[in-house]
Amino acid sequence: MAAGSALILAFGQSPARVYAAMWTRTWGDAYGVGQVVFKATPLVFTGLAVALPYRVGLFNIGAEGQMIAGGLATAVAGAALPAATPWFVAIPAAIAAGAAAGAAVGALPGWLRARFGAHEVIDTIMLNFIVAAVALWLGGRWLFVPETTHTAPVAAGARLPVLGLRGSAANASAALAIALAAGAWYWLARTRGGLAWRAVGANPLAAEAAGVRLGRVYVAAMAAGGAVAGAVGAHFVLGYKGYFEEGLGRGAGFMGIAVALLGRAHPAGVVVAALLFGTLAHAGFEINALVPRELVDVLQAAIILAVAAAAGRGGRR
Repeated sequence: MAAGSALILAFGQSPARVYAAMWTRTWGDAYGVGQVVFKATPLVFTGLAVALPYRVGLFNIGAEGQMIAGGLATAVAGAALPAATPWFVAIPAAIAAGAAAGAAVGALPGWLRARFGAHEVIDTIMLNFIVAAVALWLGGRWLFVPETTHTAPVAAGARLPVLGLRGSAANASAALAIALAAGAWYWLARTRGGLAWRAVGANPLAAEAAGVRLGRVYVAAMAAGGAVAGAVGAHFVLGYKGYFEEGLGRGAGFMGIAVALLGRAHPAGVVVAALLFGTLAHAGFEINALVPRELVDVLQAAIILAVAAAAGRGGRR
């Protein structure tokens, strides 16, 4: 807040006026709330995709690639369905296809870590480039509508309804995001499998000595993270565009890293952090007449740096 206030003053504006505008134009009416939810929803998916592997000691940088694979698979599956497919079949089928594609992309670096000790950070970074290139090649060769960079529209029954918040783009995928966060919390806090994950994250050697198979945990955690990232197609494809296009949702995977770190890799923390970034993202457009919207980007970066510094200080104690 102090850094943001200093920047606002540098542009000759009153911090109180700018912060008041940010609040009233985001959480002050139904449209603003809807736009915040719309921008926060994909960050919940990608934040969880980073947070789940993080709880077993793995750093998933590949949410961007997993998201692309999932979005494309969601669109292809949704478009392949017969036009008369009912929603209770079409929506789960399309989302399952996206989650499966994301899980496959996520499981690979988990298996490489378990089998060969390959570092998942390097593997997931490289997979981001590979998946993006392969998706563009597959799309241009077979999947995109001719002379376009997007797939055919999904079946009508696969479309998710909007939430009706005064014309905002918020859609029912927000409920799925919350459900996934609740499921992740339940898995980590209330199940034996979740206990094993937390044990591996706290001390892998001790967990292995207690009988936990590290390889299985690594593969499962990375696959779970990939599946959650892949399910983001429900938001972009089924709830917003109705098809996949090149560049759809670009950057949400990388923002998920910041969301997971800010949320301390806790599912509830991820939801809160996603709402914070969603608020800042929408506020940037709304206060553009007062200060440059890039100031909000700087504020986001300042928050991330502050959290990273606090985490580092805590780790040294």
